[in-house]
Amino acid sequence: MSSHLYRNARIFTADRRRWAEALVVVGDRIAYVGDLATAERIAGRDTAIHDLDGATVLPGFVDGHAHVVGTGEAAEQVDLWHSGSLEEIQRRVRVWLDDHPGCDRILATGWNHAAIGGHPDRAMLDAVTSEVPIYAQAYDFHSIWLNSAALAEAGIDDDTASPPGGTVHRDATGRATGYVDETAMHQLVWPVLDGFVGDAERDRALATALAGYAETGVTGSTDMALGEGDYAAIRRADDAGALTTRIAGFWKISPTGDTGLNLAQVARAAELAASASTAFFRIAGIKIMVDGTIDGCTAALGRPYANGVVTDPVWSPEELAPVVAAADAAGLQVAMHAIGDEAVRVAIGAVEHAAAVNGPRDRRHRIEHLEVVDEADVQRLAAIGITASMQPVHADPANQDNWRAMLGDHRVRRGFPWTEMTDAGAPLVFGTDSPTAPHAPLPNMFIAATRRSPVDATIPANFPEFSVPLEAAIVHATRDAAWASRSEDSHGRLAIGLHADFVVLDRDIFERPVDELLDTIVLRTVVGGRTVHRAPAPVVAS
Repeated sequence: MSSHLYRNARIFTADRRRWAEALVVVGDRIAYVGDLATAERIAGRDTAIHDLDGATVLPGFVDGHAHVVGTGEAAEQVDLWHSGSLEEIQRRVRVWLDDHPGCDRILATGWNHAAIGGHPDRAMLDAVTSEVPIYAQAYDFHSIWLNSAALAEAGIDDDTASPPGGTVHRDATGRATGYVDETAMHQLVWPVLDGFVGDAERDRALATALAGYAETGVTGSTDMALGEGDYAAIRRADDAGALTTRIAGFWKISPTGDTGLNLAQVARAAELAASASTAFFRIAGIKIMVDGTIDGCTAALGRPYANGVVTDPVWSPEELAPVVAAADAAGLQVAMHAIGDEAVRVAIGAVEHAAAVNGPRDRRHRIEHLEVVDEADVQRLAAIGITASMQPVHADPANQDNWRAMLGDHRVRRGFPWTEMTDAGAPLVFGTDSPTAPHAPLPNMFIAATRRSPVDATIPANFPEFSVPLEAAIVHATRDAAWASRSEDSHGRLAIGLHADFVVLDRDIFERPVDELLDTIVLRTVVGGRTVHRAPAPVVAS
């Protein structure tokens, strides 16, 4: 069994003893982390020595909330991120169309509602082409924008009914505008797009995501809203020994209006969770969408939006409670997307019901996002032990204009209250929700520590009183993220017996100015003792 000694480094363990100077790896596990003299005695004579030249070592990042295959798919689509106007969106789509003559359809992702100035219309995309179907996913993946050809391909017309929890938007004359959100998107558009995607395409997207993870230091990920297609792709890669990121999956549960059908989905998740789990892939629980987003005015709030809109949760308390209780009884973790304060209250109530029905146990249920939360509900979720799973990148002030306009009042000041969670005693986990945001963890840590934008330094910080120290941010994105999916005995820390998953950085991010996080390079990513990424050597000018 191979043995390796990593020395001459500043090692942040994210464990009880925060710092070490050497690391010994035997096979795929950590044999020792601590002082150099002890490490050398444990390593023995035949150990390979790796001198890291004073570099900083961290545990591999564990994305607390992501969509792994979707991250790879988005990388192959028209990039609409930071397109600040309708004209720029149209230009980027037109360039892609010109570069791909004869394509069957155009897939795009990343547009922001603020760039449109409200809800988009099919005519805006028809101006690029009305013959080739265009499907443009919003940056938050809670709405999609279709041109006329895409509406026809998806079978959506002026008479198509909106399912509960979603909307096929229409203009004043009743004409379908091409803007489709929430469950209407899930049920009417995504299945059509899934029909164009086969095993080969999913496998390629997964490989793309894994390559991006390796390059940026992500050695673990929490895949939210898994379905059959993505599950099969990850399982194929795991069976082939191709996974280089450890994945804990949460199975998506969709509301049907029928309790029996809802519970059948929970049973499927329990079946998968009980099936073969490996060191790289397992099903940890279920994912439920309790509401939508503030940008699209589909998040459930206790008071109306600035425009007077009142949005109900996707799941009523009566529908949600038996699903959460059944998952809880089956030993599954429950992750509930709840962005608005009313949705958070519904989610907390469902966990309280499960605790009353099933009695005491180690639950580790989670609420995802928690963008606007009442102070009283922060105390409630902390008291019952709910994990706050939040994404610093969503607090990027560069993406806040429309978010703030939709709220329009004091609730803006309560956005993304990370420190309130920890002050109340709730576990806090950081992730990215990629592909709704970039997957790279270091810019995410920059936002966590500063509440500033990594893409526009001129924008003031987004209520910096909610920022967290960099060291704490990294713990939330490594140790705590692994703990939150019951993976703490596998990875997330640098400790004896755990998998040797770590990253080597080109500078000491704890001693350098925090802005240097945006320029920091991952020199090496190691997963299970195996180097899966090594940065190319810098080119030296002659």
